[in-house]
Formats: sequence, structure tokens, C-alpha cells
Amino acid sequence: MLVKDVMTTNVRTARGDTRIRDVAILMCFHRISGLPVVNDDGAIVGVISEKDVLRAMYPKVDEALRLAQTPHFEELEAEYRDVLNLHVDSLMSKRVFTVAPTDPILRAVSVMFAHKIRRIPVADHGRLVGILSIGDVHKAIFKETFDREFGYENAQLGDVQDKRLVSP
Repeated sequence: MLVKDVMTTNVRTARGDTRIRDVAILMCFHRISGLPVVNDDGAIVGVISEKDVLRAMYPKVDEALRLAQTPHFEELEAEYRDVLNLHVDSLMSKRVFTVAPTDPILRAVSVMFAHKIRRIPVADHGRLVGILSIGDVHKAIFKETFDREFGYENAQLGDVQDKRLVSP
């Protein structure tokens, strides 16, 4: 199975000059934990994640260790408003790992596991063409195995009802 068989092509993106506030709204309301950041040509220039946004609110580990007392977390939480006014390019990860649409999905998974990421942009000559998540891969492999095992070749998982899987 190839990445292009499983990837999502309708990808929500951000630009470097997008405010974090707009990205946070998009992530919250669409249940997305991260977005590729693209330039005007559609080239991938970074990735912004919920972790990047939350990390901006809290002191670095070495700063926390130097503090004589435990940080006042409620005060740090109030700084979230300040973070929302920043631009994506100030918080995004600039080191981006990508895969090609023609890569096997297990190669993509190995890149994700090696770099501890849950989603990976799919690029063709540096331009974003899709995104692949661990969940997409798991669902595709499960469906392929299920189809092979039970003979549901073109069934949608939502349409499949096997009484052996339903408890009485």
C-alpha cells in the first residue's frame, strides 16, 4: 500500500504570517493537532502543532531549574493570550520531515516513529499534496486485513456489521 492510497488530500494549512489565534481556532474546532505551514507557492516551510503553542507558554526546563521556587502555573496560563497574538513563523517547527505519495506507507510510519511525530506532510517536489496520520495508516491496514479475512472487499467500515463482533 502506498502513501497516496491512504493520505488525506484536503489539508488545512497555515502561513508564516497567520496569527496563532487563527491556528488555535482551526485546531480546536476541527480537532486537528497540527498543521503544515506553506508559502505562497505551496512549498512546505514548517509545521505548527498544539505542542508548539503550549510550549511557548511555559519556561524552558533549564529556566525552571534555575528558579528558586516552583513556577506559578496559573500566571503562566494567563500568558496564553499573549501567545495567541504571535505569528506562526515564530513558533513553528522549521525541521519538517516529509514523504512522497509513492512511498510505501510503512516507510512513512517508520519516519514518524523515528522522529516521534503523529502526522507527516506528503510532498511532491517540495509542494504539499497531502498529509498522512498514524490513524490513517492504522485504519487502512486494519481495513485491508479485515477485507481479506472476512471477504468484504469494497465495504466501508461503517457499513460492515458482523454479528461475531457484536456482543449479545
